[in-house]
Amino acid sequence: MSRALSHAKAVQSTAGNGTVATEPNPRRIRAYFGGEVIVDTTESVYLFEQDHLPAYYIPWTDVRQDFLRESDTTTVCPRKGTATYHTIDAGGKSSVDALWTYPQALADALDLSEYVSFYWDRVDAWFEEDEQVFVHPRDPYVRVDVLPTSRHVQVYLGDVLVAETRSAKLLFETGLPPRYYIPRIDVMNSLFTESATTTACPYKGTASYVSVLSGPQDIAWFYPQTMVAASGIENHLSFYSARGARIVVDGVVLDD
Repeated sequence: MSRALSHAKAVQSTAGNGTVATEPNPRRIRAYFGGEVIVDTTESVYLFEQDHLPAYYIPWTDVRQDFLRESDTTTVCPRKGTATYHTIDAGGKSSVDALWTYPQALADALDLSEYVSFYWDRVDAWFEEDEQVFVHPRDPYVRVDVLPTSRHVQVYLGDVLVAETRSAKLLFETGLPPRYYIPRIDVMNSLFTESATTTACPYKGTASYVSVLSGPQDIAWFYPQTMVAASGIENHLSFYSARGARIVVDGVVLDD
């Protein structure tokens, strides 16, 4: 979850209840649904809320309201107030209750009445500038760094050494443990088979997985292609110690 509530107070507007803050987002944000541009703005804000992922809040004036239909749905948030909803109708299809707004603020809450926010997966695609963004808005306070390392990395399954390298890529991601990505040339690839599992990360890309033949499933993952921030780990394997791999770095066994 975002560390922004405690690290960027100088540029934020914070609610009196201390659990919600907004911060200007200078990036151009676009959302598409049904072949139409529903959002196109350079005036959005990030909304940071305690124990939640960041969200885009979009000025009403930058939303194509001709594609919106008001809904009878309402929900209540104790931090922000009562939300009202709209459905998108575009390109011959509908996205029910895809976006919401808070027309009236609580006494100790931020006034969000000039903004709307969307369920991420109820539109077809999101873009920051000209790059598509997946899963959820990228947190501006999460950083990904990929560094080459000559540390001695070994991976065992039981007593079998299945990977060994001094040419790993070490990925640091804010709030997560470091991950060692091992070149395929330094892995006993004949022991593994690619699985059907995939997962997506807004900072790194879409990961594929490998399993051990007649053994632990989805024990390692790799990115066939990466986002720019994670460039360098393409087609390198990283292993889960929690799923049975023993990862040893310079003689020290690592835990997930």
